[in-house]
Amino acid sequence: QLQLVESGGGLVQPGGSLRLSCVASGRTLDSYAVGWFRQAPGKEREWVSCIRRTGGNTNYADSVKARFTISRDNAKNTVYLQMNSLKPEDTAVYYCAARSSSFCSGDVSAYNYWGQGTQVTVSS
Repeated sequence: QLQLVESGGGLVQPGGSLRLSCVASGRTLDSYAVGWFRQAPGKEREWVSCIRRTGGNTNYADSVKARFTISRDNAKNTVYLQMNSLKPEDTAVYYCAARSSSFCSGDVSAYNYWGQGTQVTVSS
């Protein structure tokens, strides 16, 4: 069973940066495409970014494009989300998720495994 654990969240001022990590255990992550999602209070979970199994292709929601960068290190069984130029509207719990496919998806239901989430708060 694949297990995912996120870390790296916290409180940051607007314009600041954070790097989230998603570490896998139980199975090797290189068999899965991995996505990042976020959920703000009172809102539905929304897709943020995704990286293919091999890491050769990445996708981003328009709201984070050019500010966030997803990457993966399969040797470390880890996927990262570098978040720059953070805005208050980026405040949410961030989740990583894996799907048993080589290809990305923005659909929550397409992912088989989820982490517990890490809180990101952007505030002055």
